[in-house]
Amino acid sequence: MKNMRHWLYGVLALTGGILGGAIASRVVPAEGLALATTHAAREMRAQKFVLVSADGTERGLIQVTSRGIADIELDDAGGRDRAEFRVSSEGTSSVTFYDEDGAKRVQLGSNPTGRDGLALFGSKGRQLASFAVADDNQSSVTLYDPNNGVARVGLGVAASGEPALALFDEKGHDRAELHVNSSGNPGLALADEEGKTVAGLPMHGSGQLQQAQP
Repeated sequence: MKNMRHWLYGVLALTGGILGGAIASRVVPAEGLALATTHAAREMRAQKFVLVSADGTERGLIQVTSRGIADIELDDAGGRDRAEFRVSSEGTSSVTFYDEDGAKRVQLGSNPTGRDGLALFGSKGRQLASFAVADDNQSSVTLYDPNNGVARVGLGVAASGEPALALFDEKGHDRAELHVNSSGNPGLALADEEGKTVAGLPMHGSGQLQQAQP
């Protein structure tokens, strides 16, 4: 069970890496505006552009912040930030959608380390579900507890093609796992809160189920 958890935990952790760093916080607008045109008058250069509606309401920003984040922000008619596209100086990128209260609801992200994912959030901005893919082709779907944000269900496929389903308790401890190994043999393992396997039903090449010793 420990070997199976080793890769599954790694995949389940991808989304945190994807959503962290520069793309995890709101943009702080860069100060100053420098405009210049080329000799052909076909190009405009600036650190910040402000988009406004016909009545002068700010509806969006195109800017590079003081932290080196290239950002496009689109606002609704009330001036609330509803969508953003960002790319950091390190190459981390994300597209994020917000509700009318400013809470994050959907985020799609990628970073230079090969971690890509989609995260879905509840009405209070707490992450509830994610789908992630690693550079080595491991993939996972993770469902989180809406009350404390802890991962409760993880479904993953290793780079070798081995699938696994893991169930976690309210503290995030792996308590049950169903998997199929590379030989096509399924197994079921149950663990205590410290991660020690207490029961299981591995299937051997003979096709017979045998109860594991506690």
